[in-house]
Order: sequence, then C-alpha cells, then structure tokens
Amino acid sequence: MNPISNHAASPTDTAVTDPFWSRYIELVQTTVIPYQYEAIHDRAPGAEPSGAVQNFRIAAGLAEGEFVGWVFQDSDLAKWLEAVGYSLQLRRDPDLERRADELIDLIGAAQQPDGYLNTYFTIKEPGKRWTNLTDCHELYCAGHMIEAAVAYYEATGKDKLLQIMKRMIVHIETVFGPEEGKLRGYDGHQEIELALVKLHNLTGEESYLKLAAFFINERGQEPNFLQAEWERRGRKGHFNPLPQSRLDLSYFQAHKPVRQQTEAVGHAVRAVYMYTAMADLARLTGDVELKDACRRLWHNVTRTQMYVTGGIGSTHHGEAFTFDYDLPNDTVYAETCASIGLIFFAQRMLLLEPNSEYADVMERALYNNVLGSMAQDGKHYFYVNPLEVWPQASTHNPGRHHVKSERQAWFGCACCPPNVARLLTSLNRYIYTQRGDTLYANLYIGSEAAVQLGEHAVTVKQRAELPWSGSVSFEIGSSHEVQFALALRLPGWCTEMTVSVNGEAVAFGREDLQNGYLLLRRLWQNGDIVKAHLKIETRLVYADPRVRADVHKAAVQRGPLVYCVESADNGENIAALRLGQSDLFNEYPAKNLPDGTIAVETEAFRSITNQVDDGKSAGELYRSAPPASQPVRLTAVPYYLWGNRGQGEMAVWLTTSGK
Repeated sequence: MNPISNHAASPTDTAVTDPFWSRYIELVQTTVIPYQYEAIHDRAPGAEPSGAVQNFRIAAGLAEGEFVGWVFQDSDLAKWLEAVGYSLQLRRDPDLERRADELIDLIGAAQQPDGYLNTYFTIKEPGKRWTNLTDCHELYCAGHMIEAAVAYYEATGKDKLLQIMKRMIVHIETVFGPEEGKLRGYDGHQEIELALVKLHNLTGEESYLKLAAFFINERGQEPNFLQAEWERRGRKGHFNPLPQSRLDLSYFQAHKPVRQQTEAVGHAVRAVYMYTAMADLARLTGDVELKDACRRLWHNVTRTQMYVTGGIGSTHHGEAFTFDYDLPNDTVYAETCASIGLIFFAQRMLLLEPNSEYADVMERALYNNVLGSMAQDGKHYFYVNPLEVWPQASTHNPGRHHVKSERQAWFGCACCPPNVARLLTSLNRYIYTQRGDTLYANLYIGSEAAVQLGEHAVTVKQRAELPWSGSVSFEIGSSHEVQFALALRLPGWCTEMTVSVNGEAVAFGREDLQNGYLLLRRLWQNGDIVKAHLKIETRLVYADPRVRADVHKAAVQRGPLVYCVESADNGENIAALRLGQSDLFNEYPAKNLPDGTIAVETEAFRSITNQVDDGKSAGELYRSAPPASQPVRLTAVPYYLWGNRGQGEMAVWLTTSGK
C-alpha cells in the first residue's frame, strides 16, 4: 500500500441523502433556481427588476438601453450560474443546462477584445475601468464569474466560461502586479482571491495562486492603495459623489496588512471572504504568519462578535462589525451573505487544521441564520436576519427600516438569494474533510461519500436524523480491508455521545477526544457499522454578560437549532414575556409548520397593564406600582422557520426570572 498523503481535502464525490436537507436541496433545484432565472430576466412577479441579463445583452450589442442595477449587478448572474453548476453535479437537467449555455454564450459575446468583462464599465463608463477599485467591484464580479466557471466545468466538462474567465485573468495580470507600470492594488470588496484559489485547485496553474497571494499581501500596505486612489479621485466615491473628509480604510479591511490584523472590522461579508482566502493560502503555501492571523481573526469573530444564530455584522451602517460584544437584537444586520461567508471561512479552517470549533460554527450558521433567510416556498428571502422584530417599529422607526418582518420577493441588491442557492447545492462539500488517513465527519447529514484512502476506494454511507433526533450511523464499504480513522465530532451543544462499532460499545471520555473529535482508527472491513447517538435536549443558553443586549436574558436551544417565540403562538407584546426559573420543556409537533418540526413549551410570566392602587388611571404611561404578572405557557419554535405564518412579533432572547 502506498503511503497516504498528508494533504487536506473536502471530498466532493458526496451525495446528500438526508431527510431534512434533501428537501431544501430539492427546493433549490425545482423552485429557487428556476425562480431566480426569471428574476434575473426581470420576469419574477412582484420583484424589483434585476437587469442582470439585460445588461449583458446591451454590452454584447444585442439590445439597446441603459445599465440597470448596482455597479456589481453582474455578480447576480454569476452566482446563479454557480448554483446551476453545483445543481447539475447532483442531477443532470438538459433544459437547465441549455439555459445556462445560452447565458454563457451571452457572457462571451459581452467580453471585450482585450479580455475585459464587466457590463457596468462597458455600458456606462467605458473610459473609467480600474479607476475606482474602492467602490466598483470589478474584481469582485470577476471572482464570482470565476467561481461559476469552475463549478460549471466540474459539472458538465464544458470549458467555454472557463476560457472566458482565463482571458479575463490574463487581462487582469496586465493591470495588476508588483512590476513597474502596474497597479499595486486590490478590490474594495474581496472575492477574487478565493476564486483564484478555486481555479488553481482545478487547473494546478501556479500563476492563479500567485495572483491571489498578491491581492492578499498588498492589502493594507503603505503607501495605501485605496487611500491614494481616493485622493486621485478628488476624495469622491461612487456611492458618495461629494468630496468626503476621510476614507475609512478599516471598512475594507485595508487599514493594516492582513498579517497584523487582530480584530474583525468593517463590512462583514468582505471580511469573511478575505479570511477564507487567507486560510486557503495559509494551507497551500505553509504560511505560518497567515495561519496565526486566521486563528486570531476567527476567535475575535466567533467569541466576541457572533450572534447565537451564527449571524455576524451588528450594524446596518455599512453592513459591518462594530466592536466586541456589541450585539443588539432589534437593530442587528446579520446579512445572509455574511453567514454564508462565515461558513466558507469555517470550512477552510477545517481544511487548515481539524478542530470541532470550526464545525460547530459552520453548523450554527447553516441551521439558523442561513436556512432562516429563505421562506419555505423558496421564493421569499431575508437580507437582514434579526433576533427581535416588532413590525410597527420596522414600519415607523427609521432606525429599523432595514429590519423586515416579512421575507421579500427579491432585492435591488440581490446578493443573498443566489448565495443561498449556491451554498445549498454545494452542501455535500461541507460534510467531511479528509486529512491523510483520517476522514472527519464535520456535519451529521445523511449522505453517501466516496473517498480514496491510499490505494483503495472507500464508501461511507451516513444516516442521520438531525436536527430532530441525535441518531447517526455510518456504513463502511470497501473491496479490501483498509486502515484509516473515522473522526466523529462531538458538537458543542451535545453533553453526551455514545458510540458503537458493529454493536460493541466504544468506551471514551472527553480526554480521549482530539480537537473535539473521537478518532476511530482500525482496520475497516466491508459492511462495518458505526452507530452514534448524540443527546439532544432543550435547554436555556446565556450570553457573556459583556453582551449588554442579552444581560438577564436567555435563549432556547435544542440540538443545533436556536428557537424563538412568535406572536403567532404567544400573542402580542413578546417583550412582556419573562421565562420562569424552570428548565423543564415539553416537546411536541409544531402547528402550521413543516412535518416533523418540534415546538417546545415551558412556564413563563407576562407583565400586564393593571389598575394601580394610587387612584391613577390604568392608562398612565408611567407609575410607581409595578405591573401585574400572570403565569402563561410559552411556546418556542425553530428560529429558521420564523415568519412563515404571517407577519408578527418575534424574539430569540427573553428576560429570565434569574437564578
């Protein structure tokens, strides 16, 4: 047997067969992708016009008109094509493939003779290419189109879009680089860096990795490129045409070189896209300084600036991080794309080094923030994912207009819906990571994986009943005996896990875990069965007291699912509810929610307006006597399902009676 390599990989030959997740993947394939196809063609009823396809038609000379949408509108089409690529890898669909081929032909027709591809600057400002990297997303759009090209090639073997983007990269390499006469710059919105790594992984071409490293290494160096560019433009921006007094470099994570950054700052999506590329480069180049920076930034994000739902980015001003422990629930932003980027970052950290902490966060963001952003019909979406909603405030308070109480059909800035589609259709890539002769089970999702361990092909059939039950099993398939380790993750939410191999119990304690995983190393034979049971219980979770928004409050969590309370179950004025001191919960099938959903019920109290003793009217706004309190039964449902039963109030964190 040849020695097993020490590389880390995410097995892509994995098919999801999970009763919970397969439904959502099927929803994306049958509803979301076709619906978004109509949306980018400006044909979705009730949705804002996208202009994404029409812009390419205009740029290709096939239509006349003005550019429509944001300066980065090309990326909507790119992410849709990437989702199509992943979907076609799961299931061939000739009609969908034909539609994608037609759009790829259109993209090729819009490409300029020198390889440049961007409809905004082709149509609207053809003389201003590469003059506003800070705001205008040229490399960002190119990055998304590169990712689409890779996914589509992997699915179909067709390389037309791949060749289009290779031509674009050749053009980019004539513009950017350390050589005399080139721009020593980078995009204001990170994305191309991680896309170039994907293209390197596909082709083995070192120049793509070198270009990705250039963009990462140049960021924040002095003289600062973005600052100098801004000065050359008279301190004017694309979104702020009037001269500004200063440019906030931290918003673009360009305030210092990436290896010196210790705190997550600025636009949350840009940040985690950058961290993803940094982790990729640290793994592929062995850069220890970059690896250390990734760890520091990971810890800052997940231990001080992440919501219990896996959301990140606490302010709508710039869709950004603010500072440690500042996690307001009612004015939160927690953009869907930011949690998706956090999942990317978590997966790359798992590839960089096995640690269940990364998988815990990946799971938290996936089950809660990301899944909750899409309605059960697949046609409505949240851009912002709040932890507390009062519909009247969303309507009448200007400071909360960004917080919606109902999912929207589409957005003028529609980055999130196709991002959800491409993540769910590529979910098979997040279940396992392989490192040498160890296969790490990071997510307990029913699936069938084919992996190469040394000279032998091995299949692993996982059966899982999460999130409702903690039963998991693995069946090993191989034509030969194979020595390897299957690493089972002990989730952070699980207090007890039992494991058996072929019916024989495996005795272990937490001291036997390696970075949060139980490694079952043995000589495996065809038909071997591993069974695990994860204890799933409903419990209250509490925030660090430095999170001021959640002091004296608790959230309900059951397994990987964070729960919330809605007025649909509990009446109006959710804020008047107070949890009792009991941690006892009744679990039962939820009403008017998907089959299998478990709702939980516990004791609580409600503050009510009452006639006071001092003779004043009960209508007084302020009074000296405390409000009356009456016992009630409180019902909580999974956060990811909130807002599917009509408009109403919602809250994740509830005041407690204390202990």
